[in-house]
Amino acid sequence: MIRLLVVDDSPLMRRLLASLFEAEGDFLMAQARDGVEALALLHDFSPDVVTLDVQMPQLDGLACLERIMLERPCPVVMLSALTASGAEATLEALRQGAVDVVPKPGGAVSLAMETLGPELVRKVRAAARARPSGAHRLAERVRLRAQAALRGEPAPRGAPLRPRHLPPPPRPQPSPLPPTPEASALPEGVVLVGASTGGPPALEMLLAQLPAGFPWPLVIAQHMPAAFTQALAQRLDTQCALSVVEVAQPMPLRPGHAYVARGDADILLSRRPGGLVALPVPSAPAHRWHPSVDRLVDSALQHMPAPRLAGVLLTGMGNDGAAAMARLHAAGGRTLAEAEESAVIWGMPGALVRGGGATQVAPVEAMAAWLRHWVEA
Repeated sequence: MIRLLVVDDSPLMRRLLASLFEAEGDFLMAQARDGVEALALLHDFSPDVVTLDVQMPQLDGLACLERIMLERPCPVVMLSALTASGAEATLEALRQGAVDVVPKPGGAVSLAMETLGPELVRKVRAAARARPSGAHRLAERVRLRAQAALRGEPAPRGAPLRPRHLPPPPRPQPSPLPPTPEASALPEGVVLVGASTGGPPALEMLLAQLPAGFPWPLVIAQHMPAAFTQALAQRLDTQCALSVVEVAQPMPLRPGHAYVARGDADILLSRRPGGLVALPVPSAPAHRWHPSVDRLVDSALQHMPAPRLAGVLLTGMGNDGAAAMARLHAAGGRTLAEAEESAVIWGMPGALVRGGGATQVAPVEAMAAWLRHWVEA
């Protein structure tokens, strides 16, 4: 049985969630009306996973999450309103160690749950097997905020994630990328990044270690609702030296830039007279997850020689990106899979490794070093 704690100030939402998970047959439920009740049940009920509303009275979702990660870390799935403030709070929650996010339905909630329900169940099941990634950073952040309060200074929030140590230069040394006849008419190369559950903090760790002059643009497919990807791009833009934008219209690829796919859609690479562009397209029913990593990588292979592409597959449930990046690897491109030790869920990168498609496996804090080594070679 999976022990699930549902935390929401809406009696209707708690009732709908209880009905949804009790119908599954393998969930043992407890409910809390706010963060204060949740913290009491955290120790008495000992949940395997928590669903947590962002906006609640007395103790809101972010404050409750922080206490959970300090007192008894366990996987948390956030339920967030589809608003600008809800998006910002959600990204902060993911940064503090929440595993995933589900948009909270508005309007006729009971009708919306018919569509939302299967996705929520799938994410909660996956979260129950996940490892929260933010707990080891929270104690330091709480200490800094307490010190700032004593000095009467603004509380520091949202400081960039930094690696616990700087990884040594990768060994063995790879040989330089071979020249290709098409290379003079194309960008030097492109990095293709896929991520899902646990992805935003991993993306921040990766991008924060790349310099402003990194010569290959990065195109990022992060599984996330459309309401949150613009806020994700804006946050990443403030936390790294690269220029980070959401792709809401066709954009030419430029060095020193990272391009985040818009949620609930797909992103493709295409060739235009001025060069390569990233463009948003409607999600393809043939692909289960969106933005689709497989579709992004396959489109890149149509317009760039494989040795001029590098694939990065970060934490996430499922196997999106594994098949296409294996094809990229087989065609002469290089691929990085996040190591199980740092992944919140080793689904997508694990599928790439098991399929023999990973050039290198590395913890997230070492992945930027590998990219720089490959590209600068």
